[in-house]
Amino acid sequence: MEKYSKNVCELKYEFVKTYKGNSHTTEILPNMPTDSFLINEKQLSLLHKFLDVNPIYSTHISQKISDVEYTISEGDLNNYWIDSIKHDASYAPFYPTWMLSAWGLALAAKNLGFEKIIDIGSGDGRIAYCGKVLGLDTSSIEIDENLVNLQENLSEKTNVRFNPICSDATVFNFEDVVSKKAIFVIGGVPEIGEVLANSVIKNVLDIPNISESSFVLTGSHSHREFSRDKTHSGWGQTIKKFQLNVISTISLPTYWTMDQKFETPYVFTKKG
Repeated sequence: MEKYSKNVCELKYEFVKTYKGNSHTTEILPNMPTDSFLINEKQLSLLHKFLDVNPIYSTHISQKISDVEYTISEGDLNNYWIDSIKHDASYAPFYPTWMLSAWGLALAAKNLGFEKIIDIGSGDGRIAYCGKVLGLDTSSIEIDENLVNLQENLSEKTNVRFNPICSDATVFNFEDVVSKKAIFVIGGVPEIGEVLANSVIKNVLDIPNISESSFVLTGSHSHREFSRDKTHSGWGQTIKKFQLNVISTISLPTYWTMDQKFETPYVFTKKG
């Protein structure tokens, strides 16, 4: 996955340098399978379909970057972003994970031997979607009903059933959805996602038959003076509190790092 991460990050840098548009939200996918992104033709077609039928994106244009043809999807996130922060129990606004980053997270989970992905704070469901395309069992937990409706429509239009669930993840009974070796992908960087992550981890570890589950924590390279924790990409205290072991860390581009020279670190952890 280190090579995959490097290739996606390099693509981001080239895209930022060459993109001439001014869209609020952008996505980029290669038009043909390449060894760089570990994706076959059928899988790539399904990723394109997700963006094609996703109402967030209104325009799709082709552009060559480093001699490879890509499709750039342009759109506007505002309506979904506003809805995502209206709930009292919402700990992070909706920002979509870059599609190639979502693919990388699902691929890493599969390579580590997990059979199920449970995407917490799932937005439009793209991480669960990618997991399903890879043949994993999936569930996506999202508190905002409009985003869950979006996920259900995407599931219907793509015919990829990734199991959207509308619920507050901090009080959800995960025993109902975990029957296989599962990994929980938790959205929200440490500065705003600590309550969500701690609640989910505690609830999961309190259930005996899934107490050895794993968790992906969305880290941050921010080293602002008021940051309480600078270890493990901001999650050191949580990792210590729940006695988790770090399996690996993967750095991938996200919406909020597109104009930065760093990426978002995803910390893969495991109990036991």
